[in-house]
Amino acid sequence: MFDEIPRPAQSLLSLFLLLLASPSASSLPNRPCASSGAANAFPFCNSSLPILTRAESLVSLLTLDEKITQLSNTADAVPRLGLPAYEWWSEALHGLCANGPGVLFNGSIRAATLFPQVILTAASFNRTLWHAVARAIAVEARAMHNTGQAGLTFWAPNINIFRDPRWGRGQETPGEDPLTASTFAVEYVKGFQHEDDNGRLMLSACCKHFTAYDLEKWNGFARYTFNAKVTEQDMEDTFQPPFESCIKEGHASCLMCAYNQVNGVPSCAREDLLNQARDEWGFKGYVTSDCDAVAIIYENQTYSSSPEESIADVLKAGMDINCGTYLLRHTKSAVEKGNVQEEDINRALLNLFTVQLRLGLFEADQNNQWFTHLGHTDVCTENHRNLALEATRQGIVLLKNENRLLPLKRNKVESIAVIGPAGHDADILGGDYSGIPCQPVTILEGIQDYIANTIFAPGCQNMSCNSTIGFDHAVDVARKADYVVVVAGLNLTEETEDLDRVSLLLPGKQMQLVNRMASVTKRPLVLVLMGGGPIDVSFAKQNKGIGGIIWIGYPGEVGGQVLAEVLFGDYNPDGRLPVTWYPESFTNVPMNDMNMRPDPSRSYPGRTYRFYTGKTVYRFGYGLSYSNFSYGFLSAPDKLILSPPSVKTLHIIKSPTYFKTDGLDHVYINDISSCEDLKFSVRISVFNHGGMNGAHTVLLFVRHKSNLTDYPVKQLIGFERVHTNIGETAEVEMFIDPCKHISTANKQGKRRLLLGAHVLMLEDLEHEFYIET
Repeated sequence: MFDEIPRPAQSLLSLFLLLLASPSASSLPNRPCASSGAANAFPFCNSSLPILTRAESLVSLLTLDEKITQLSNTADAVPRLGLPAYEWWSEALHGLCANGPGVLFNGSIRAATLFPQVILTAASFNRTLWHAVARAIAVEARAMHNTGQAGLTFWAPNINIFRDPRWGRGQETPGEDPLTASTFAVEYVKGFQHEDDNGRLMLSACCKHFTAYDLEKWNGFARYTFNAKVTEQDMEDTFQPPFESCIKEGHASCLMCAYNQVNGVPSCAREDLLNQARDEWGFKGYVTSDCDAVAIIYENQTYSSSPEESIADVLKAGMDINCGTYLLRHTKSAVEKGNVQEEDINRALLNLFTVQLRLGLFEADQNNQWFTHLGHTDVCTENHRNLALEATRQGIVLLKNENRLLPLKRNKVESIAVIGPAGHDADILGGDYSGIPCQPVTILEGIQDYIANTIFAPGCQNMSCNSTIGFDHAVDVARKADYVVVVAGLNLTEETEDLDRVSLLLPGKQMQLVNRMASVTKRPLVLVLMGGGPIDVSFAKQNKGIGGIIWIGYPGEVGGQVLAEVLFGDYNPDGRLPVTWYPESFTNVPMNDMNMRPDPSRSYPGRTYRFYTGKTVYRFGYGLSYSNFSYGFLSAPDKLILSPPSVKTLHIIKSPTYFKTDGLDHVYINDISSCEDLKFSVRISVFNHGGMNGAHTVLLFVRHKSNLTDYPVKQLIGFERVHTNIGETAEVEMFIDPCKHISTANKQGKRRLLLGAHVLMLEDLEHEFYIET
């Protein structure tokens, strides 16, 4: 079932060692349905019954007061039924972390593998890697649960679209592209939940924040009160696809509703959107609020007229549990005043208990079906560290390599200077939602493993770099070294939860520090950029004294080791930027403007590579290698023909209602009876012209040949990673679903497939094909 989980040992010695490593029965969390449990006689403990029947039985046994105690993330015990207290809130975004009260590093497990922040892992564009990382995190999470240090319900992944480069939490996401975010969501959830054929779960993953959440605190707007005004068009083809995929394909067992309002209604009270998740997408799980997102409906947003009305709004909309105490304090009053009926509470509890039963939270362990053999020896393992190394390697992006400065030749380097406060700081490696790493390696330590004579000078006192104190010492160190690596960029004082950026430039006097170093070094320096959000480093692109630029995001506990591997050519970089890097002038665009499409009438440039019409510092998908690659289309369709019975009722419309200026024909996706029949594959050759053996990420885009105002400039429809040796050709095949990948929404939020000429794009190589009736 699970490659990361050790199999039962065959020899007596191995069995003895396994038993020593496994949690003892007494250390496992209490299970009310164990043979000696007080609840064993109740129907909810009868594992031969359907899970829904068992959940209904449990709900029926509770009094109203007991029911209300289950509506908080910190659910109370019900001793008379043998139910233990349970903490719903645990976090595992890119490794176990103690941001929520559910994860504790105070027992036999004192650390957990710290994988790179999501934005860097996303830059690998490797779905297999994403699945493997989630699976490894799940093993460590279940192990910590077995030692009493974590729950079973984890509130990750964050799959919001990285809409604005200033967003402080963009680092937590897979980036700005809906297909990438959707694919990441599916792979994370499947790898993490490890659902079996009977619907049982290893763990529960939670897709958040539903929906259109991407602003923390900017220019008087705050996430707690922000009203995201989103068009139906943008909702359908930008903001919702990751959540739809997370549920439809990933089968997520949790959905978190966000703080913000969506078009004037609090997210947790959007009954239409929550019903869409259940009725159209097939969601079978529980809905949690973000923490205190119910309290703010009355207290901050003044949307409701009382606490009781707020509770009625969210429970009737379909929310099941409140992160916080608001429902604990006001639900009884809401029932007594008639705002809420007990049936509303029963519905919520049914969803909650169903998930707990699928997790085996109540069950006696039988033949390790609930992964109870996992313990402290399954955390911080060599396999997981190697996986973290691979995730960081595949994500790092080479942005500049003037005159092939990189890779450095180890035998020709006698000394290196590492400049910048992040150069020897283990705390910066993880970004936000980071736990306690197993064995972090700083950038200085990683380079010292290659070149013993590596000297460090911070240059700035901290990443804010508000003073030039330390510049002169850094200059002295840089002048003496053969090569200089300057580590600059962002940390959590610049971007994090509840904190957006106001500038896209390097913080404080960092730019001044970089330029000063570039003016005194013997050779062009290497600039290493940390951080999740895009940075305007136009100055560095143009400065001949800066020979290389490498983005390492927040690389996790192995960041220093991997950067050194890239610098000295032990790894050939192949990461691609999952976000557009905008110039500083983009900060003139109001962050609270949610529109994705450009609007020339008000000089609005649009957002993300799909719609942005302005200049970029680095485009989405950009990334260099130590090799040169070329592509060829081996096979691709020239024509797709829609004909009965593919189309139920063919709507070929040339109406100004939908197309005000182009008059193009289209077919609504809902009118296509078999999207399956339209699927096609594209076979691509990738030739390595030399430099180094290495992997290469192939990104396939599509655009419509006509220039349409509300149609994407281009759209990612497939990606694959392939390894090629020098002078050799590799092949990749991508499978395209036109209904899903090539369609876009009209202004009413209705998906349509445009007829006419479309263009497949591989960098500068293009292939034209037609969709006709």
